Amino acid sequence: MSCGNLSATAASAWLCAPDSRPRCTPFWPNRACTCRSAISSASGAADTWLAARDPGRPPPGQDRAAPRRRSLAVDGKTVRGARRADGTQVHLLAAMTGAGLVTAQREVDSKTNEITLFRPMLAPLDLADTVVTFDALHSQTAHARFLVEDKKAHYIAVIKRNQPLLHQQLKRLPWRDVPLLDKTRATAHGRDEIRRVKTATVTCGLDFPHAAQAVQIVRPRRIVTTGKVTLERVYAVTDLTAEQADAPEIAHHVREHWGIGNRIHHVRDTAFAEDAPPAFGREVPPPACGPGPHHGPWPHCATSP
Repeated sequence: MSCGNLSATAASAWLCAPDSRPRCTPFWPNRACTCRSAISSASGAADTWLAARDPGRPPPGQDRAAPRRRSLAVDGKTVRGARRADGTQVHLLAAMTGAGLVTAQREVDSKTNEITLFRPMLAPLDLADTVVTFDALHSQTAHARFLVEDKKAHYIAVIKRNQPLLHQQLKRLPWRDVPLLDKTRATAHGRDEIRRVKTATVTCGLDFPHAAQAVQIVRPRRIVTTGKVTLERVYAVTDLTAEQADAPEIAHHVREHWGIGNRIHHVRDTAFAEDAPPAFGREVPPPACGPGPHHGPWPHCATSP
């Protein structure tokens, strides 16, 4: 990273700051907009380069009809330890493969939200026959049509109360008559959790583009230290038919989506300290090289005069 900035967000913010001065780099554009333009131009190329190196991607010439399709989880996170000049917090939207590779990422402008960046972020990627998973915020009809009709991909969309009619439709299905087809149990982070997954083919009635199956996930969870038990029911829809994906495969894709919390969010919080409280009005030790929220003279580094 650039001169002591641990995260890409911090590094790019430093590079693009109009009043920043070169400390450790032999080349420095004269205008901040040059940096912004360069970072923006490189973003799409970087996404394509990373996607081509996804370990779960079939090699060229190999039939895509594999036993289990690739997953791509889309989720956003607010970097609570970073703030823009106007005081707003930095929010990032990322796409992560089942192998843990971030193939695309965009910063969400403070005047908009994640929904507007969903299509531009995924547009450059080859998503043919890939299962894209996302939370209720992105369960939009336009997103579903974009994935299935434009990108030739599949989706698993979580439906919550922000889609009240569809949520009620899913909730009222006769789930007691549907057999339990997948059950897993995991203990991690002080929680013992069981996941029960049921799927049902729906031929009509669901007001969501290309929906072929309804999904119910029941998650009893016990806190190991206190013994407290909670129960959560999650509903989803997918364009995958029962012939294309059974309950265990759908459960696999859903688990990989939940894995984004450990593989991206947790790493940002711990390794890069992106959720560390920002320092205001206090002395902070400077990084080994480069700018930072500190006072006093800049330290010398290998490339400084």
